Amino acid sequence: MGHSLDAIFSPQSIAVLGTSTTKGKVGHDIFSNILHGGFQGTLYPVNPKAKSILSVRCYESILTIPDPIDLALIILPPLAALKAIEECVIKKVKGVVIISAGFKEVGGEGLEVEEKIKVICKEAGIRIVGPNCLGVINPSPVVSLNASFSARMPSKGHISFISQSGALCTAVLDFAADRGFGFSKFVSIGNKADVDELDLLRYYHADPETHVIMIYMEELGRKGKEFIDVAKEITSGDNPTPVLVIKSGRSVAGAAAAASHTGSLAGSDAVYDALFAEAGVIRCESVNELFDLAQGFSPRKYPTGRNIAIVTNAGGPGIIATDMTENAGMNLAEFSEETVEELKRHLPPTANFNNPVDVIGDAARDRYENALTTVISDEGVDGALIILTPQSMTDAIGTATAISEISRRTLKPITCAFMGVVDVSPGVKILQKAGVPVYDFPENAAKVLGKLHLAHCWLSRRVLPQYKLEFDSERAGAIIRGHLDNGHTLLGEYEASRILQCYGLRTLDMEIATSASEAVDIARRIGYPVVMKIVSPDILHKSDAKGVRVGIREPAEVESTYADILACAADYKEDARISGVLVQQMALPGDELILGTKQDEQFGPMVMFGFGGIFVELFRDVVFRVAPFGRNTARRMIKSIRAYPLLTGFRGKPVADIEEVEMCLVRVATMVSENPEIRELDINPLLVHPKGKGATVADIVLRLKDLAEPACECDEADASEA
Repeated sequence: MGHSLDAIFSPQSIAVLGTSTTKGKVGHDIFSNILHGGFQGTLYPVNPKAKSILSVRCYESILTIPDPIDLALIILPPLAALKAIEECVIKKVKGVVIISAGFKEVGGEGLEVEEKIKVICKEAGIRIVGPNCLGVINPSPVVSLNASFSARMPSKGHISFISQSGALCTAVLDFAADRGFGFSKFVSIGNKADVDELDLLRYYHADPETHVIMIYMEELGRKGKEFIDVAKEITSGDNPTPVLVIKSGRSVAGAAAAASHTGSLAGSDAVYDALFAEAGVIRCESVNELFDLAQGFSPRKYPTGRNIAIVTNAGGPGIIATDMTENAGMNLAEFSEETVEELKRHLPPTANFNNPVDVIGDAARDRYENALTTVISDEGVDGALIILTPQSMTDAIGTATAISEISRRTLKPITCAFMGVVDVSPGVKILQKAGVPVYDFPENAAKVLGKLHLAHCWLSRRVLPQYKLEFDSERAGAIIRGHLDNGHTLLGEYEASRILQCYGLRTLDMEIATSASEAVDIARRIGYPVVMKIVSPDILHKSDAKGVRVGIREPAEVESTYADILACAADYKEDARISGVLVQQMALPGDELILGTKQDEQFGPMVMFGFGGIFVELFRDVVFRVAPFGRNTARRMIKSIRAYPLLTGFRGKPVADIEEVEMCLVRVATMVSENPEIRELDINPLLVHPKGKGATVADIVLRLKDLAEPACECDEADASEA
């Protein structure tokens, strides 16, 4: 065996410790599933109180089995499982799957036993799946292993599945059987005492039978950055394998207590979105979508552009497909004159020869075959969506056969919507057997094409040289330590700007005034026009308190504004502590962006980017990434927000200095990675000016960690390729 996990997925011999003679008990049913699933190796039941189980001779312990054992399945309570593990070490077992529960998930003695098992197995070089798991399945005919609760052995296929939930697995297997899905490997990992998602991702990636990896995930622990590195390697490179994830739990509880816009937007779900986006992992919203995409990705064909051809025998579904194609980020292809003329040769005069192509309701195999062959050959077509509705003249079997043959000959992706159940099911089975993605409705097929194109964009993404930036990290650290030593944890714009300057961000000239006359003197030194802002540790979002005034152009206006800002602050929060009024140089006009950070307790510093201003939490047009990162990640962040076109010259607007924004993102990512004392940061707005004019920090809120706070337990990451 070449890989340590081969003993678990492709064992030549299995001992089931805890096999029961009673049907319906886990120890009996799992043994029965292995036996009746056609396991190609040798199977040994272990039960000191039984002579045989299902007519197979039983052994008193694993030590009495005369032959070597690759895999031990343990279905015993914790203390008995611990003793069994000690015997497995003596027997030189290579892998263990602990099915039984009552370990870490219940705490107390169960947790202690699991920790002891981990130590023993690590020293002996034994790999563990579980405890508290469903088991493992390998449908390959040369193995035929169903070591799980599920009585159903799935068919062989090219999808490998990882689940943190054993209960979900049985439902997934039933669902997969109904939709004609096969698997290469299938595992429930339970408590992850040893083998986790990262081990399995690496193993599946090396498996030539695995074309798509699916994961049901509840949490990653503290391995977020390692997950990015491993998953990025798998979804990129010379042998890319798509990774599809359904992540449970979209709670943002606790965000309301955050001190910044970034904190309020950075729920746990946003963190996982960031991890997946940076790793090239595709997140699914439901189990249905997980299977839709798995089916679409299995053929390993990607549209190199956005232009899709639709062929249908009904006008209504064709219109739906057109709408859904555009909603999925794709376009209707414009056919060449040659394509249109060829369609006219093969279709009746009442057909529609432009996209979507309507072959009319009485279309049999030949019309579909000729239409699909013609449009898929058009150089302006990047993929095709075929719709079939069951009508009295419809030949579902012949049409499916023709589509399958054409699909084998082309590198362009073809997805199908065979609408209906009974009348189209024979055709659906033909498409499934041929590996052609087929769905019940056009919207599913269109959405899959959109995801396939995003995957192509990920695979073909440019890798730009990194920026060579200089930082005064030592000075920044000294400033931060000085504030912490004095008990200052919430820094306003004046104090925070000194830290940002150490990392090369452009801030505005400013001073704090404690009287109206001092404000006039500062404004004169800075130069009119100026901006005036309330300075208070109790008023974080100044606009809410009417604490920001812009475009002040003369001394008298400075004096009246000073008094007015203080009055508004008192009305907003009567007991607010007022440090004064900030008088600040007025920035050049620019688009308002937000750039923020938050220390995540699991994954370390997260950087947020989006369109800013006072409506940032309303529109929520923001993205997150794990810091540190480099130019390429920064560029993808900027391009991924919905409002990105506003920076590129939308409707005659000047093109923004996007490159400077990229550098600002890299600078901030470096700053928070080097200074974990920075818990939250809002730069809102960051004003980006026209191309070549740079970007200016116009407002800042920065919170340092309280000395009583525990440090984040997160690993360092390398941003050299980001």
